[in-house]
Amino acid sequence: MTDKPKNNTARNAAIAAAGAIGSAAIAAALLYAGKRKKKPNNQAQSGPIPSGEPPQTD
Repeated sequence: MTDKPKNNTARNAAIAAAGAIGSAAIAAALLYAGKRKKKPNNQAQSGPIPSGEPPQTD
């Protein structure tokens, strides 16, 4: 075996990149969940039929 000095630069860069990507994914998920929670659940209902006839449904 050869005694090479350990170069942890690549390993540290990979760990930092994984941490940054993970943090960004968590932040995006929290923002998405917050938008869905604030969205009102009121669906627009159509008004009365102008002609007064009953609606045709299947």
